[in-house]
Amino acid sequence: MKVIPAQKHPQASEVTMSEMVMSQHINGVGTVFGGVVLSWADIAAAISAQKFAENMVVTASIDGMHFLHPIKIGWIVSIVAKVNRSRRTSCEVGVKITSMDPITQVSYHNCTGYFTMVAIDKKGKPTAIPTLVPVTKEDRRRYQAAALRQQSRIELYKKQKAKDTTTHA
Repeated sequence: MKVIPAQKHPQASEVTMSEMVMSQHINGVGTVFGGVVLSWADIAAAISAQKFAENMVVTASIDGMHFLHPIKIGWIVSIVAKVNRSRRTSCEVGVKITSMDPITQVSYHNCTGYFTMVAIDKKGKPTAIPTLVPVTKEDRRRYQAAALRQQSRIELYKKQKAKDTTTHA
């Protein structure tokens, strides 16, 4: 049986990916299709969570993905992901996406999102993961902010569940 460490630092989960925007990524208005950006972010979040959990993970939810600036063909996209907080079988991964026009060298913050990832065993059942131990001041800020988002997700889930039992829509 594999032994998972009881505690890990956020740095153990950090992932940086790069993508070049090509014609297959472009939507009808000439910028990157939002679904492509979400796919890149989901992949980075999954890699980060898998490194942290030392197990396979699945995406449970995505919060706060707001597109702030368009990304154009030929630009270089950077996707950075790191675990913000862990729970018994899940963790929140923060993903920040930036882009750079390689001609002008101007960079843009395109979006930030929060992915809840659940670790699963070989049978597809949730399985325990390490406890996250924040190290830096920034780690502690992200850890606290993740707790607030978790509480909001729980409250929203309860409201949706109550609504689902009273309506058919």
